[in-house]
Amino acid sequence: MINVAFLTIMLIYMEKVGYKDYESASFVSFRFLGVLLFAFPLGLFIKGRKLKPIFKISSIASPILALVIIESIHLQYDTLLYASLFLWGTSFIGIQITALPYILRNAKPETHMEAITLSYSTWSVAGIVSGAIIFFLKNINPNLFDERLILQIISVIGFACAFFIFSIQHEENVPAITKKRFDLKDFDWFIITKALVPTLIIAVGAGLTIPFIGLFFFKIHQIDSDQFAILSAFATGIVFIMVLFVPVIRERLGYKIAIPLTQLAAIIALIILAFTEIMEVWFAVYIAIFAYLVRQPLMNMAGPMTSDMVMKYVGKKNQEIVSALTSAVWSGSWFISSIIFQLLRSMGLRYIFVFLITAGLYLFGVFMYYLLILDFEKKQQLEQENCS
Repeated sequence: MINVAFLTIMLIYMEKVGYKDYESASFVSFRFLGVLLFAFPLGLFIKGRKLKPIFKISSIASPILALVIIESIHLQYDTLLYASLFLWGTSFIGIQITALPYILRNAKPETHMEAITLSYSTWSVAGIVSGAIIFFLKNINPNLFDERLILQIISVIGFACAFFIFSIQHEENVPAITKKRFDLKDFDWFIITKALVPTLIIAVGAGLTIPFIGLFFFKIHQIDSDQFAILSAFATGIVFIMVLFVPVIRERLGYKIAIPLTQLAAIIALIILAFTEIMEVWFAVYIAIFAYLVRQPLMNMAGPMTSDMVMKYVGKKNQEIVSALTSAVWSGSWFISSIIFQLLRSMGLRYIFVFLITAGLYLFGVFMYYLLILDFEKKQQLEQENCS
């Protein structure tokens, strides 16, 4: 909930207190820098260790740091803002990186796809709840419930995470390690690299768009934080419903059709969204809303499928490090993308061109995923032939 709320309205809040969008991008980049620096070491550290203690630390640290960020923006204390965003990003990896290995360790193998899908769905539910809270509080009393107070309320609610984390009674399954924890030779780096290349390409593109989509609607279509929050919540509701059907879609269409098809359709929607900036018609905002509502579920539907396929592709001994590197790739790419966005916007480049760059990177990334899927299916076929 904290993550979604900040992603939805924090940059709009910063715009209102006087920060330019390219200045905000500079601050946001430090969140991703924290993940970039610590994701890989954490991936090595968790090998053969219990994951619940890491969940517990993150459940307390994340809401505390969120409150510090809000005060830093309010006081425009830039040094503290940089530091708190850096540490906040670092605290989030305690959940982001460890969630997938925890599922793979403790869920039955035949239910992995469903378990991963449910894990993705919790983020959707959080988006729906956060968006609804922002919209209703803002409309009850917009003078009292400004962006600052709303973010503070959601951050305090975030402390409930600790209650649920500390209440987990399930005896965690911890795999034994047969080699040194920090022995880098233990991993299949060629396979890992091939698995991460498509993610890297798509992540760079996503980093140019996703963190700043709220600013796009605010600056181009004059949609304020409460309106964008309820729009985002509605889109997330669609994501939630559609993602629940991912196991069925994967079963019927297979990775080779389901992943490229959903992502290509999402790219078309993104291109339409980009062109609404230059549409000189009164209904351009409605086209933008429609394109956004189409893009969100289609792009998010591929997430559980690509995660499931990649984890099967790399094999059990590489799964924990791949989970860590995936977070590092996303955050590292978003760190780079935030800097690129900052430069492009400071040069006066319009949002349409930034979004079209994203679309181009997405297309290349989808093509690379398609090649990976072909390699994965070939690998599976060889394994079946060897077994028989």
